[in-house]
Amino acid sequence: MPRISSPSPPVEYHADPARFAVDTVLKRDVFSTVERGVWTDRHGRDWPAVRRRWNEVSFWLGPLARRLAAFEVKALERVTKTGVTTPLLAVGDRFLVRGWVEGAPLQIARPTGDLHFFHSARAALHTLHSAGYVHNDLAKQQNWLRGADGEAWLMDFQLALPISRRWKIGRVLAYEDIRHLLKHKRTYCPEALTAREKKVLATKSLPTRVWMATGKKVYRFVTRRLMSYSDTEGRGPRVTQVAPRIAAALAAHPAVAEVHMADFQTLGGKVGLYAFVAARAPVTVEALRAHLVQAMPDRPHLDQLQLVEALPHGADGAVRDDLLLLIARNQIEMLDVLAGSEAVRLQVAEIARGRLNLTDRITRPAA
Repeated sequence: MPRISSPSPPVEYHADPARFAVDTVLKRDVFSTVERGVWTDRHGRDWPAVRRRWNEVSFWLGPLARRLAAFEVKALERVTKTGVTTPLLAVGDRFLVRGWVEGAPLQIARPTGDLHFFHSARAALHTLHSAGYVHNDLAKQQNWLRGADGEAWLMDFQLALPISRRWKIGRVLAYEDIRHLLKHKRTYCPEALTAREKKVLATKSLPTRVWMATGKKVYRFVTRRLMSYSDTEGRGPRVTQVAPRIAAALAAHPAVAEVHMADFQTLGGKVGLYAFVAARAPVTVEALRAHLVQAMPDRPHLDQLQLVEALPHGADGAVRDDLLLLIARNQIEMLDVLAGSEAVRLQVAEIARGRLNLTDRITRPAA
């Protein structure tokens, strides 16, 4: 069963935002900004915490942002003591504060072969559903956290809904939570899937089939075309549209063997682009930047370009995006844990020593 989180203070309402000290911006999208920092409660005790605030949302998206936040507050009030997520600490004018747990999101942790994590995740879902809630957004790997304790934690309850197993819709939504978990298990532990789990994966519920055929297309049109919003954990169009163009242009240089793009938050709170370039022949950063100017007349900005001997690859041959992303963001504490082999650990350590972004503390005034 999921562990119960350590004791936390009662939730504070009408809280003062000045009691949250911002350390790092974790995410920014059109609906909110998420920041890591320290919350000081009314008794003067400090708690590692995360703040979601929606005070800078555009006027026409404000009502939706407030509704999503209200869903999250109500869900956290209900499930905060179950141990499946971090506790709600405070709610104020256009912000909420919740506890922090050390760990990495699923797409970075990549729990290949880690059956304990998926047993913990299934138990967490059982606990959540027994508490009368569905998460409703578990297809996104970033909403699953693998804690430093090896346990599964659920994040981001903006779309969570109260349910009753006596209602058909409640059973359907709970089923979809489980099916999305099994999709992740298929990615990282495919050999451990049971016959029953494979059947669940192959059987989408009727509402899901209708959504995939109709509503999802409308959702993508509205969010990606009309709102210019990419559901990539705040990474946005610079990562999804500009970065691939820069990578292709760099890869066309005769001295370049391989390119991988990552992103990070700049001191100005914007999304910065970071290129890791493995060369097959001697070349300088200056030469590669001059090549980009010639190859890309619109001159999209590339913040950092690091030359490396070789890029790290996983057993499947794919570049280890999780490790390079942590280096680009100067969050190198978990590199040794996630490397997976001594050879990769040594290779990544060398890249980390030469990293160009040395700032991961993007402090903003309290909102």
